[in-house]
Amino acid sequence: MNTKPVLGLEDVEAMLTGARREAQKHSWNVSIAIVDDGGHPLGFYRLDGAPPGSAYMSAEKARTAALGRRESKVYEDMINGGRIAFLSAPLSATLEGAVPVMVNGECVGAVGVSGVKSDQDAQIARAGAACLGGTVA
Repeated sequence: MNTKPVLGLEDVEAMLTGARREAQKHSWNVSIAIVDDGGHPLGFYRLDGAPPGSAYMSAEKARTAALGRRESKVYEDMINGGRIAFLSAPLSATLEGAVPVMVNGECVGAVGVSGVKSDQDAQIARAGAACLGGTVA
């Protein structure tokens, strides 16, 4: 039987806190979502002043990164590069702003952020993922 690492409550709280601190350091009002390796929600913050739609987008970006095992920006770049067929993929948020979290070569989940510029969303997501001590794929 195979075994794999999984995110626990303390892991989720650490990543949410790290991402929130990065956002607040820059006065960025965002939503932050943490999902497991199957894209299922584990934790969420919507900071004061974050746009309502950012709540949905942060979760969908995280889901995309977890299921695809790569940063959501990869899909945005593919589409922008002409692979428009990816628009029909079952990944609903192919925009920059989410990163998968890898531990010992295994995807354990993802951090998704929405509410500011896409590269800033990704910066916050990376800061959150870094609090786990794993690597970002």
